Amino acid sequence: MTNVNIIGLGMIRFNKYPERGVRDMAHEVINLALSDAGIKKEDLQAGFFSNTFWGMFDNQHSIRGQVVLRSMGIGAIPVVNVENACAGASTALHLAYTGIRAGMVDMALVVGSEKITHPDKIKSLSAYATCMDVDNFAKALEMMEKANTLFQVDIPDGQTPPGEGRSIFMDAYAMGARWHMTRFGSTQRQLAVICAKNHFHGSLNPMSQYQMDMTVDEVMAAKPIAYPLTRPMCAPVGDGAAAAIVCSEAYLAKLKNARPVKIRASVHGSGTDRDFDGEDIGERLVKKAYDMAGVGPGDISLAELHDATAYGELHQTEAMGFCPIGQGGPYAETGATRIGGKQPVNTSGGLECRGHPIGASGLAQIYELGVQLRGEAGKRQVAGARLGLAENGGGNIGVEEAAMCIHILEKA
Repeated sequence: MTNVNIIGLGMIRFNKYPERGVRDMAHEVINLALSDAGIKKEDLQAGFFSNTFWGMFDNQHSIRGQVVLRSMGIGAIPVVNVENACAGASTALHLAYTGIRAGMVDMALVVGSEKITHPDKIKSLSAYATCMDVDNFAKALEMMEKANTLFQVDIPDGQTPPGEGRSIFMDAYAMGARWHMTRFGSTQRQLAVICAKNHFHGSLNPMSQYQMDMTVDEVMAAKPIAYPLTRPMCAPVGDGAAAAIVCSEAYLAKLKNARPVKIRASVHGSGTDRDFDGEDIGERLVKKAYDMAGVGPGDISLAELHDATAYGELHQTEAMGFCPIGQGGPYAETGATRIGGKQPVNTSGGLECRGHPIGASGLAQIYELGVQLRGEAGKRQVAGARLGLAENGGGNIGVEEAAMCIHILEKA
């Protein structure tokens, strides 16, 4: 089977764009990716389009990819519409990867575009709840409330009930963080160290929604969201789009001046019913990714991990094998995950700072790894970057993600 290479990347800065829509943001990043790859839209052989909320906000429930591509003069090719909550864009990339590996196409376009900001803020926040089991939503709330008594963590006064004035996912992450504090002794300050690190990284990234540096003390003193999370520790609501063009070895050989990045591994899976101490979906899937790539966690130069909150990064550094389980907080305190450290994590600023427009986030991770492995990341460049890992989770059922994709990319 052929190797699969990324030959084109496109992304706009994630931000709040009240005047923009899913379609025009997608058009922009597609054109950027085509230009980056040095090909024309007529060369595209297949398309994979990721979006989650377009139907909820603008009633475009179906044929989203066809609507976007046809309106910019791209027709006839097969287009697959992908919805996998926050993991939609990485799932779209996985599908393109499998199609090329199978020899069905030689080159494919992958796009993620999402519009979440809305004049009605409650509508925006309530949209996130559709990334959970809506028929059992009350059960999820009950589990979160029960966790408050199970985990021996003193929660300060003034915390609002789950889901009020925030995404319900912040409560899910807060529940996980309190479990980790009880089980391993991690601290709120360690989460603040992770968050401050990401704000530093985001301050170096022109594509980041938040570009202001913050100290650990500033993060600790910020508005509480759901203990132990403060506002800077949580991904913001925002809009944006990203795209990638992938091809086979045979197609790559035809191109002049290509700057490819090789996909060494692409793994996709779903969560399971388990308790807090069971094997995590990330631990399960990353073993497959390392096996496929023929590498181990110590070989990874940098990683983009799904940090919808600072606890997400703490947890995933453990799940990916970068440090022992339970040691994510102390590991961050060593500086290992900061640019210049042993294994930089979320050099883009992560979801906390780069932003998290659901259907585009997975490809934003790929964009960051791509520019890093090409040596084009400017002030945030990781010296000697050779292998990059992206972990992108989507939705939630029970105590873990409903879906997840892990990609390992290699410098050409």
